[in-house]
Amino acid sequence: MQTTFPRLLLQHAQQRPTAPAMREKEYGIWQTLTWADLAAMVQKLACGLHQMGLSRGDHLVVIGSNRPRLYATMLATQALGAIPIPLYQDAVGAECVFPINNADVKFCVVEDQEQVDKLLEIREDCPQLAHIFYDDPRGLRKYTDNGLGSLDELLAAGEVFARQHPDFVQDEIDKAQVDDVAAMFFTSGTTGNPKGVVHTHRSLLDRADAGAQFDHLSSSEEVLAYLPPAWIGQNIFSYAQWLCCGYVVNCPESQATVTIDLKEVGPTYYFAPPRVFEGLLTTVMIRMEDAGALKRNMFHFFMDVARRWGPTKTDGKSIGLWGGLLYALGNLMVYGPLRNSLGMSRVRVAYTAGEAIGPDLFSFYRSIGVNLKQLYGSTETAVFVCLQPDHEARADTVGVPCPGVEIKVADNGEILVKSPGLLKEYYKNPAATAEVLTSEGWYHTSDAGFIDSHGHLKIIDRVKDVGRIRGGANDGAMFAPKYVENKLKFFPQIKEVVAYGDGREKVCVMINIDFEAVGNWAERRNLPYAGYTDLAQKPEVYGLIQECVEKVNADLAEDSLLAGSQVSRFLVLHKELDADDGELTRTNKVRRGFIAEKYQVLVDALYGGATQQYIETQVKFEDGRTGSVNATLKISDAKTFAVMGKAA
Repeated sequence: MQTTFPRLLLQHAQQRPTAPAMREKEYGIWQTLTWADLAAMVQKLACGLHQMGLSRGDHLVVIGSNRPRLYATMLATQALGAIPIPLYQDAVGAECVFPINNADVKFCVVEDQEQVDKLLEIREDCPQLAHIFYDDPRGLRKYTDNGLGSLDELLAAGEVFARQHPDFVQDEIDKAQVDDVAAMFFTSGTTGNPKGVVHTHRSLLDRADAGAQFDHLSSSEEVLAYLPPAWIGQNIFSYAQWLCCGYVVNCPESQATVTIDLKEVGPTYYFAPPRVFEGLLTTVMIRMEDAGALKRNMFHFFMDVARRWGPTKTDGKSIGLWGGLLYALGNLMVYGPLRNSLGMSRVRVAYTAGEAIGPDLFSFYRSIGVNLKQLYGSTETAVFVCLQPDHEARADTVGVPCPGVEIKVADNGEILVKSPGLLKEYYKNPAATAEVLTSEGWYHTSDAGFIDSHGHLKIIDRVKDVGRIRGGANDGAMFAPKYVENKLKFFPQIKEVVAYGDGREKVCVMINIDFEAVGNWAERRNLPYAGYTDLAQKPEVYGLIQECVEKVNADLAEDSLLAGSQVSRFLVLHKELDADDGELTRTNKVRRGFIAEKYQVLVDALYGGATQQYIETQVKFEDGRTGSVNATLKISDAKTFAVMGKAA
C-alpha cells in the first residue's frame, strides 16, 4: 500500500469528515469523535509536540489503554516523522526501563496517574526522559515534577502554533516516504531483554490491507478495542486496518466494563486471543450450572445438536431437512440468545491468534454460528501470514497464505516466511536480525509445522518445544506440549497448564484452576474454602481436575501420533501464574523454561513418584509489595489409555 498512516487519516477527514472514527465510553455514555475532529486533534498534538522538541526519527513511548487521544498521539508522532512505541500498561516500571533506554526515548505520553507514577519511579534510571504528558488529570493536580504536563496543555499550545503555521503539519506529512519507520513494538522478552521490532508504513499497511481485502472489510465495520495497544494484534486490528478501512473503533470505559460494552457495541469484526474466548465460555458454563433443570437440560440437548451440525452449517454446507429444523429451533432457543449474551450477535468475522486455540473451544464457537477463524502471524510479520477462508476454517490448521506471502518448510520442520510485512530489523540488534532474516529474505518463525494436502498450514508447536518421549512404553513418541495444554484448557475449570515430557518417559503437568469457575462449583456443593490456595488443594477439586485430565487422555489415545503425550501425573499449583512474577509474558504466554526452574522441586516430585510436596513461593502484589505463599501440594496419577486410532 503506497501511503502512510497520517495520509490515510487526512484522506478520511476530507472524504467523510462527519463520519464517526472512534467512540469512547465515559461515565456510561458513548462519545463520538468524527474523522474531521480526529484530524484537527492530530494537527494540534503534532504542533504541540514539535514545539516541545520532538523531531523526525525520534521515539515517543505511549502507555495506556485504548483511548482516542492516545491514538491521536501516535498519529501526531507519525505526522512529524517520529516513531511511536506502545508499551504494555500493566508492565511494572522496571520492565519499561530497557525499552525507554534502548530507544533513547525523551517523550512519553501516558493515560493516567498510575502510568505517571510508574515513569517517575524509574526516571533516575532513564535520565534522557525529559517530557511526560498525561491524558487523564485525575489525582495529578499537585504533581510538580519537571517535564510533567497534560495533553490539554499540549493541545492548547499546539492550537496556537497551528494558527500561526497552518501548513506546518501538512508539509511534515508530505515529507514522509512509505519505507520510513512507522512504529516499533517490543517483544515479550521471554529469553532475555525484549527486542524492538521495527516496522515501516509499507510493511504494516500492506498487511493490514491484505487482511481487509481477504475478509471484505469496509467502513461499516464496528470494532471493540479492548486489548493492549502494545500487542501488535490489537494495533493492527484497531489502528492499521482502522485507517485502511475507515471503520469505527470503540474504546471501552474500563477493563471491568468490557463485557457490557461488547454487548452494547455489537461488533461486526472481532479479535481476541484464545484466553478471552476461554473466559467467555467459562462464564457461560458457570451460568448454565446455576440455571434450573429445564434450562440446563435444554442447553445441553441443543449443544449436542450444535456439535453435530453447527460447524457444517457455519461452513456453508447443507445439513439436511432434519438437521436444519433442529438447528433452527436450537438457534431460536439457545444459540441466538447465547450469541447475544456473548456480544457476538452481529459478528461477521471473528479471529483468534497469539497462540494455538484448543480444537474443542474452536468448534464450540463455530457450532453456535460464530464465524470464528484462526490466523497465523507474529510481531515480526505484521500479523498476517495465513488466514482461514470463511468456509475452510478448521481447528487443526491456521489457514492459507495471505496474498503476497510465500511459505516453505525447512528440513527441521521450521516454517520460513517471505512477506511484504516482514520487520525491517531488530532495533540496535544486528546479530538478532541476522538470526531471523536470511540474505534471500526468508524469516525464521521458530514454529514447527507443515502444509497439508489442502494447502493449509498446520502448526505443531514451537520448534524448540516439540520433543520426544524417552524410555518407557512410549519411547520415541512425539510430545507437543502446547497441544496438550490447549486440550486441557478447554475445560472451564482449568485456566492455565504447563506440560513437561521432552526427554522423559512420561508427561506430567502443573495446572492452575479457574478460581471463579471452581469456586462457583464448590459453593454449589457447600464446600467451604479460604482463598485460592485452600480451594486448589481440596480433594474434591483434585477429583474434578482428574476427570478433565483423563478425558483429554482418552481423546489423545485416538491419535497414534499424539497418544504418547497422555498425562501420567499432575498437580494443582498453589498460586495463579502471573506476569508480574515472571511466569507469563505480558501477552499471557506461559514461560515454560522459567517455570521449570522456579518450580524445579515440583517437577522433581512429579517425576520422582512423590505423592505430595511442600513449596514456598515469593509473589508480587499489585501495589508492588512482595510476600510469600506456601502449601503442601498433592500429586495425583491419571489413567492413560491404549492407542485406539490412527494419526490425524
